[in-house]
Amino acid sequence: MDTVFYASCTRIAELPPWPLPHRVLPRGEWAAGDYVVGRVLPFRGRPEPVELPSGREVEALPGDLVVGAFARRAATLEAVGSFEDIGEDGRMDSMTEGGCFGRVTSRSPLSKSLMPMEYVGHVILSGRKTTMRDWVLQPPDVSYALPTVLVVGTSMSAGKTLSARVAVRHLVHAGVPVAAAKVTGAGRYHDVLSLGDAGASPIFDFVDAGLPTTVVEPGLFQEAMSGLLAHMGASGAEVAVIEAGASPLEPYNGRAAVDLLREHLRFTILCASDPYAVVGIRDAWGVPPDLVAGPAANTTAGIELVRRLTGLEALNLMRRESHPRFQALLGEALAA
Repeated sequence: MDTVFYASCTRIAELPPWPLPHRVLPRGEWAAGDYVVGRVLPFRGRPEPVELPSGREVEALPGDLVVGAFARRAATLEAVGSFEDIGEDGRMDSMTEGGCFGRVTSRSPLSKSLMPMEYVGHVILSGRKTTMRDWVLQPPDVSYALPTVLVVGTSMSAGKTLSARVAVRHLVHAGVPVAAAKVTGAGRYHDVLSLGDAGASPIFDFVDAGLPTTVVEPGLFQEAMSGLLAHMGASGAEVAVIEAGASPLEPYNGRAAVDLLREHLRFTILCASDPYAVVGIRDAWGVPPDLVAGPAANTTAGIELVRRLTGLEALNLMRRESHPRFQALLGEALAA
């Protein structure tokens, strides 16, 4: 009997239980967001787990089946790959624990091991392949107009989700209904779930818009994000806290996301890996943040160097003594 796991990128779909109809399709019919079945290959060590639709994680074993989605990934600190790089042997990798499948072509030696897999077939429902976009809810006829706190970074793993959680907590404690979203990156449900744990309701990410990652064509991204923002606008929230994964300069459509939100931005937090990265992203992006956070602000030396190099204020949001100042800055920006 097969052991089968549905990865978290399937959470928006009402896929039937296993045995799930599937078949091999010709390469010309493959596309990002297609739901597919992969079989785990033998591996050494302990690769990344499978994240389930609940956000829980399980460890798959060789021979197990995983239902996920074809995707592209371009992570600066972890892995680069695409479903388009899968060869005739069907060899692929689970590029994220959320079930983004493709063949990895470049990987940092410092990143976790990825789970090797082989393509088994596409999920077939009603006689045709099913994709993530098939399961996206029709957006309401509402324009997005929420005052927005935007969290961006100089790279992945720069403290963005932590900073977004702190912003959500302060707003919720002040009695402000908050909607939260992660609008760019690669599919992992636990990041956006943590925003809900901080008090945001509702919570969204690009998976809700039918994208396994946001390394997609700009037109598709803008269409998907417009629908997601409409759902946020109709949510009854008074403020949105939005995280853009990776950095605005990477191929995840971060710049396009900022352009969609620009007229609603009230406060922008830049999470930086170090003070020099603040200079780089400020000059390359051209959008001055209201606050610097993340590892660049871990020490007083880093905070002072940020101020000296850029004139920007930096706060270590992991330390409670910085929270009154952060709360004051946030309150002033949203009241303006």
